[in-house]
Amino acid sequence: MIAFVSGRVAATGPDAAVVDIGGVGLSVQCTPATLAGLRVGEEARVATSLVVREDSLTLFGFADDDERTVFELLQTASGVGPRLALAMLAVHSPDALRHAVATEDLTALIRVPGIGKKGAQRIVLELKDRLGAPSGAPADVPRPAAAVAWRDQVQAGLVNLGWSARDAEGAVDAVAADLAAGPDGEAPPVAVLLKAALKKLSRP
Repeated sequence: MIAFVSGRVAATGPDAAVVDIGGVGLSVQCTPATLAGLRVGEEARVATSLVVREDSLTLFGFADDDERTVFELLQTASGVGPRLALAMLAVHSPDALRHAVATEDLTALIRVPGIGKKGAQRIVLELKDRLGAPSGAPADVPRPAAAVAWRDQVQAGLVNLGWSARDAEGAVDAVAADLAAGPDGEAPPVAVLLKAALKKLSRP
């Protein structure tokens, strides 16, 4: 198992970063919140989990060891693969997921694209005794991110989570309108904006 990678961030995209490890660029799939904490040209240490398939080796990256642990535990539930587990961590923090499972909050789980009511019930049933209790409040603690090009990052994040390009664009426009009406002209971190867009999409 590759527990972490440490090196210079060579590039970042909507759903992955490239970390230069001794002249070799490793592509690491990450959540928008994790990507928001990475800066091209700067050194970074990313906790990782290697998923091996017959036709691929995929490295998933996380902000810390706890996020990686939850990612791996989520996949012990029936029907939850690495992509869905990553989507769950894109929408909810590790503690928010623990809280949702512990309190059987199906509504919170259904906010994740790809999870329906039956899937949420199965996740609660199978993971209730595995994830453990939340260590604090279920709210996420966003990492700082530059406001530049946040629209493209959020829209790409929504598309990667399963929404159509049209729906993603509409949600981003709605969030942008809210920002324009607010008292502060500076955009919040990308992770916060992504959650705001997801809330727009989850409304009937």
